[in-house]
Amino acid sequence: YYHRTQKGLNLKNLETYRNISKRWRDEVSIRLVGRKSTSSQKYQDNVFEQNAMPPNLLAALGEANKNGGGFIEAYIYKSLRVKLGSVHKVRKYIKNSTEDAFSIQGLVDRFVKTPGLRRSIDKMYEIGVHGLFATIVRALQAQITLEIKNEDKDILIDFERFIKMVLGINAKQTKLILPAALYRVGVTNAADRGLDMWANFGAAVQVKHLTLTPETVEEIAENIAADRIVIVCLDAEKKSIESLLKQVGWGERIQGIITLNDLDEWYRLCLNKKYRDRLGGTLLKDLLREFDAEFPSSAEITPFLRERGYDKMALAGNGK
Repeated sequence: YYHRTQKGLNLKNLETYRNISKRWRDEVSIRLVGRKSTSSQKYQDNVFEQNAMPPNLLAALGEANKNGGGFIEAYIYKSLRVKLGSVHKVRKYIKNSTEDAFSIQGLVDRFVKTPGLRRSIDKMYEIGVHGLFATIVRALQAQITLEIKNEDKDILIDFERFIKMVLGINAKQTKLILPAALYRVGVTNAADRGLDMWANFGAAVQVKHLTLTPETVEEIAENIAADRIVIVCLDAEKKSIESLLKQVGWGERIQGIITLNDLDEWYRLCLNKKYRDRLGGTLLKDLLREFDAEFPSSAEITPFLRERGYDKMALAGNGK
């Protein structure tokens, strides 16, 4: 857009736009999706590497876009509008679902079967897992206890500031009881093998919609520094994986492998007549709140298209 509308921008010279282009991107992304990139500088620069969009290709694309009056820009933003429209339909499903009608399997299927959303399935899967786990843990009224057993007064006094700042207790009150809780960690990346959720009761939770392979399980276990790991996935060869884990010595670290069938069963329990008053309504509200926090609204995209004149461009294959 800036290459087309402003003079003097040379797309072949990366240093002339490497930094300022990030500000341009953030201005648009904040408006359209309500957030800006939180990735590292190195990760953001990867877009300009040879296997992505190097300056020579970007320059050729820029010239084609300029000669076509911005038709490449229009294609990109109209494609985004299609995706945001699909997000809105999924949100409507969650919002309008009753305890009788909602299905986590149905929600996942909507992402799997919608081309514009398929790449975001990890996000949706993680939201569904976190909402369910948090609801059940709260309903169980689970608690954790942190207690200092060492009665040596010297070490309690000498490390009093550490005890207060790191452990959250003090030398006089050496016991703390907290409600058990799970926390999501950042945004999921489809190629990421990092931590998705952590719990204050010791377990780390890795959420993946991909089928687990022995290599995937070992990579996950090596990259997460936790004594107990819970793996959640769409489809798992549980017996073969559990057998492999024992062979390579990972068995004790993997606390459990949970599949979509397990999630579906627990969702049904939360939403049935027995538990819906205590769990069902809260679960669906939490799910909708997390969905809104994770997925952008489509309210700004149409005014944006109109302001830039993209709405007047008819594009083959995407020409609404």
